[in-house]
Amino acid sequence: MRFDSFDQMLTYWAERRPDEPALRYRGQTITHSGLAVKVKARAEELRASCDTCTAILAESSPECVIELFAANIAGLQVVMLDPSLSDDLLKKLLPYADCDRLWTSDEELAEELTPCLGQGVTEGRDRILFFTSGTTSRSKAVVLTGKSLCASAWNGAEMLPLDPADTLLSILPLAHVFGFVCGLMWGLSCGSCVALGTGPRGYLTDFGAYRPTAVSVVPLLLDFLLKNGALNPELRTLLIGAGDCPPELIDAARALGLSVSFGYGLTETSSGVAISTSGDPFAMDICPDDRIEIAKDGEVMITAPTCVMQGYYKDPDSTEAALSGGVLASGDLGFIDEEGRLHITGRKKDILVLPDGTKIFIPEYEASVSRALAGESGVLPVPEFAVGLRGGKPVLIVCGAGGQNAKDVIYSKLKPFSETLPRGQQITDVLFTKGPFPRTATGKLKRW
Repeated sequence: MRFDSFDQMLTYWAERRPDEPALRYRGQTITHSGLAVKVKARAEELRASCDTCTAILAESSPECVIELFAANIAGLQVVMLDPSLSDDLLKKLLPYADCDRLWTSDEELAEELTPCLGQGVTEGRDRILFFTSGTTSRSKAVVLTGKSLCASAWNGAEMLPLDPADTLLSILPLAHVFGFVCGLMWGLSCGSCVALGTGPRGYLTDFGAYRPTAVSVVPLLLDFLLKNGALNPELRTLLIGAGDCPPELIDAARALGLSVSFGYGLTETSSGVAISTSGDPFAMDICPDDRIEIAKDGEVMITAPTCVMQGYYKDPDSTEAALSGGVLASGDLGFIDEEGRLHITGRKKDILVLPDGTKIFIPEYEASVSRALAGESGVLPVPEFAVGLRGGKPVLIVCGAGGQNAKDVIYSKLKPFSETLPRGQQITDVLFTKGPFPRTATGKLKRW
């Protein structure tokens, strides 16, 4: 069923499956009719306030889901924020996004962040901001809508339908568009029950507690779940997205009897634009509302009129660079095979995409590495270096003679910088190469 709004979706299933579960969380169950009533009541309260833009530190809980649906229905601009971000970064993002209201279940954090709220917006109806999954304040705020997110959920469900009797486990962060659409909206739009995961501590227990039949994961999480035997026997449908997935992980999941699909999409397209439904997980069928063409340089160009972003918030230059005439330049490289299926081969932009979907902005990252290596002397101890990925983890590639002593020196210089980063974003190895780095005729590094 295609919906144009959260309100329409909730009302539709409240009328047709009023007493069936819509959300489960720990020992709590909310029916479809109960969810619709709670959301509409909260929307009325928000309409009566003078607030215009609410920031939601998106946790996995019924209260958070109710708040974000209600805020959108009430006409507030909604800004989805990851509660795992540092306090300093949150303090910068709140005024940037013009938030005059904050929702979080953490009262102590709310007290600290409230003084950082901005002045609100004059027009915010049906605008939902998701930040791209970058690692710094350079992350862009992508302006989506309830309508585009509903369209994206319909797109995905047309390719990979769920039955109302299914239970979808929502285990990914709702502040990221993949987790929001494929971990929440996919289930609710199909009238299924969405079981809200209990966070990283529940990765090994949620599958046994909720007995889901479907789940969306990123490759890094899938690896963890498989190694720990966490997947329940009732699970039938596995959707992987937001990063490159090693074929051996897919083979291991299929060995358990799972139907495995791989999805490709962007925050800018409200999540997925292509999903594999054939035997080859990396040969993806294009979603019905979307059209994909390959530019002369191999870049994937996406036309997605129902799902594409309105633009980057307060950043018309970046919007114009990425979106022209309704066509989005994805920054990804790929090709379409003879059967019309999309294959992604790499990245065009200077961004590293980690297995959990996090993006590292290479110029900024390498500048920090350069400062760390140079230290107080300001002189680099190596003639040339570059950051790349190996096995889904950041590595430092150094031009010059190697050896354990050289590695130890580099690691010691990088330590203060590394300690400022999450473990998954730290340099995991130092590789040495003889001769100059390969470069184009114009001098640009052939990183890939």
